This record gives sequence, structure tokens and C-alpha cells, in this order.
Amino acid sequence: MSDETTHFGYKTVAAHEKEQMVAGVFHSVAAKYDLMNDLMSFGIHRLWKRFAIDCAGLRPGHKALDLAGGTGDLTARFSRIVGETGEVVLADINDSMLKVGRDKLRNLGLVDNIRYVQANAEALPFPDNHFDLITIGFGLRNVTDKDKALASMFRVLKPGGRLLVLEFSKPTSELMAKLYDLYSFHILPKMGQLVAQDGDSYQYLAESIRMHPDQETLKGMMEAVGFEAVEYFNLTQGVVALHRGYKF
Repeated sequence: MSDETTHFGYKTVAAHEKEQMVAGVFHSVAAKYDLMNDLMSFGIHRLWKRFAIDCAGLRPGHKALDLAGGTGDLTARFSRIVGETGEVVLADINDSMLKVGRDKLRNLGLVDNIRYVQANAEALPFPDNHFDLITIGFGLRNVTDKDKALASMFRVLKPGGRLLVLEFSKPTSELMAKLYDLYSFHILPKMGQLVAQDGDSYQYLAESIRMHPDQETLKGMMEAVGFEAVEYFNLTQGVVALHRGYKF
């Protein structure tokens, strides 16, 4: 194993260790993940995801990959859009999250056109030129080698397909940045401890957001692996950004 290092929140760790450390976080938070999302974002995450769905351009018969799809919010909507002639793959590296997502979607009666795959974004187990759409919602910042993951996504997209990256990003105003820091580092871990009995995991999530590339940097990373017409939309003053790129 090489001596390469990477970030786990603000800590520097061996690159080969990060995957297991991130897995530990999501095994811990999976059961309360949806509840914490609603509490942490005051429900606004639903609007961010709705905007992503509006930008997805999905049609009946399409194939979509919901990567790092977690508990399946995007998959549920995509399943209804692509219909019985289409397919949605809910993929996540974490089996605890996949189980929560599968149970939730089955309870909604969504079974016929959804597949569940445990997969690492850096080496996607799908054929070349396979999907019309790939989304990765709040997952890219947890990937060890983001460039490798973006290249893997590019490979499995069909020509004409699009990638949507929905992720926490850099606030566009100084006031929002200060408020966001105060909330993330002083309130969020306490909320995680109270609701999920796990303050440390939510401390990591706050730190991982700060270590994630900003809007322009991520745009450049997408372009570097081949995506074209890359653009991004700042949501909630840049607390979240949606990046969209095409494979032509």
C-alpha cells in the first residue's frame, strides 16, 4: 500500500483507511439518516433535491444511476418518471444505507424498476455508455479519489447523458459563511448526539463539507475528465451547489 494520504474531515489519514472510516460514520447514522436530514436542514434538503430532479431531464424508458443514493429520495422520484420501461439503480458503498433505502422504497410500493447495487464510485461495476443520467447527492465529498470517481461516472454515461452533483459547497456571502460555521460546528454535533447518539459523526460531516472543493474547483475537475457544458447553480446562497455536466 502506498504512503498516500487524504483528509477525513480535518484529520490527515492514510488514503487506504478513509473508506473504512467513512463506512463507520454511515453505519452509525443510517437508521436516523432521514430524520437528521430533516432536522439539520430544516426540511430544505427536499427543495434542493426537487431542484436536482427538475434539472435531471429524465424521461420514460431512461436508465438512471442514483450514486451514493443512501435512503433513496431521488430514486423514488426517478422510479416514477422512467416508468416500467426504464430502470433506476440505487448504488451506495455502504450496505447499512442501502438496506434502509431498500426498505423505505419497498414500503412505498416501488419495486419493479429499481435495482440495488453496493458499489464504490471510484470503480463503478457497470458497462460503458450505459446510463442516461447519473446523480450523486451529498456523497462526492466522502469519496477518497474524487477525480477517479468522476472519470468512472463519465465512462458509464451514454453520449448525450448528464451528471448532476448535488453537494454542500462554499457560501457566497460572508454573513452566511459565518452563520453556517456557527451552526455546523456548535449546533450540529450536539443535535447528532441528542438524536442519533453520535456527535462525532456529525462533527466529521461538518468538517468534510469544509474540505470539499468549492464551486469553481469542482467545475474544473468535471471538465478535466471530459464533461462539457459544465455549469453550477448555487442554492441557499451557496450552502449547496448543483453541478451539471454533459457527455457529448
